[in-house]
Amino acid sequence: MKDLHVSRRAVLKGMGAMVALPWLEAMMPRTLLGAPAPALAPRRMAFMYVPNGIDMANWTPAAEGALATLPATMQPLAPFQKDLLVLSGLTLDKARPNGDGPGDHARAMASFLTGRQARKTHGADIRLGISVDQFAAQKIGHLTRFASLEIGCEGGKSSGNCDSGYSCAYSANLAWRTESSPVAKEVNPRQVFERLFSAPGKSDDKAARRQHYKQSILDFVGEDARQLKSRLGGPDQRKLDEYLTGVREIEQRLDRVEKTVDVVAPAGAARPTGVPKDYREHLRLMADMLVLAFQADLTRVATFVFANDGSNRSYRDYGVSEGHHDMSHHGGKKEKKAKVQKINQFHIEQVAYLLGKLKSIKEGNATLLDNCMLVYGSGISDGNRHNHNDLPILVAGKGGGTLKTGRHIRYAKETPLMNLYLNMLDRLDIHVDSFGDSKGRLASLEG
Repeated sequence: MKDLHVSRRAVLKGMGAMVALPWLEAMMPRTLLGAPAPALAPRRMAFMYVPNGIDMANWTPAAEGALATLPATMQPLAPFQKDLLVLSGLTLDKARPNGDGPGDHARAMASFLTGRQARKTHGADIRLGISVDQFAAQKIGHLTRFASLEIGCEGGKSSGNCDSGYSCAYSANLAWRTESSPVAKEVNPRQVFERLFSAPGKSDDKAARRQHYKQSILDFVGEDARQLKSRLGGPDQRKLDEYLTGVREIEQRLDRVEKTVDVVAPAGAARPTGVPKDYREHLRLMADMLVLAFQADLTRVATFVFANDGSNRSYRDYGVSEGHHDMSHHGGKKEKKAKVQKINQFHIEQVAYLLGKLKSIKEGNATLLDNCMLVYGSGISDGNRHNHNDLPILVAGKGGGTLKTGRHIRYAKETPLMNLYLNMLDRLDIHVDSFGDSKGRLASLEG
């Protein structure tokens, strides 16, 4: 490596574009002798949410301890078996009625990251509580360009009655900045890309002009990139090339998507430019955005909503023509449960895609996945029963080497899901005694 030290906050700039850099050896601190000193890559935290519960018979591992064999739904994750923690027995009590009657879908999504009971209203007087991602963002968000990133593949209304008297705000938002302020997710991949790579304070004019003249964001930062590359050592040159190639490939995919975009939503409203017709492609583009944001240390906190709770999206292209919510009310019928399992496995295939991307990126002697904590799950266990105990919760990544993965751990009944979040906050050096309805930290995560 050449004798160059690059700031972790260094960026490539040019004409309204700003491309943050991936983790490079040249960013490591130097010892008095000039050699690279050991440096810890930042730890990241993300939450992925799926609606309507899971077919638990094909989700839960047969035994506790080492993950010798993954259950059917998790089979796409086999290459990452040693990077997973399957946590059984966790409960989301605040998703239960607790005297408020029906509305399990709204409560499930609303309480998944807050551990709080949503006020039952479809008016302006919504009230919930801060979500754990936003709590973390308030503590460490100053360390990155963006305090947090909220993405998803299904939009939603911010008002109106969406579930038995509960505001649509509850079933459309996973992140909450305050008890009455949800953080809307971005569902347009193009908008996420431009947010990540446009210079602060710039209007959308340059982005529109780039697209009109088929220019890449890399055309604007090319000279800066060439100058930096000439000063880097061989390994860092290759890493920078791979990263910029990845950015360009995503641009090209966005261009292709926008040529075939479905411009009419089911309700008849215009869809935003850049939202793919193909749900799989939509999920994967959003996963790529999340990887870029973590790789370039643009943020360390994110939420990713695959679909809003109660979603009745069909999966016709993947073998299920009926609506997801309709099938989740299976009534014990084998054919309906089989279709739910097929939807669940489709979702897990997209998680495997994301993990593969994260694991392919080296950060020192580890990978980007090693330095992440990714929670995947739902606020409902069995969609037919609408129960909120024994939730389907999966954790991927080693949290910077602090989690002993490759295991299935079963916790005692009624163990709050929020207990897990205390463990995760600890690993971001955010130490609090409680969060939501937590009752302490989970044991055995370290082995």
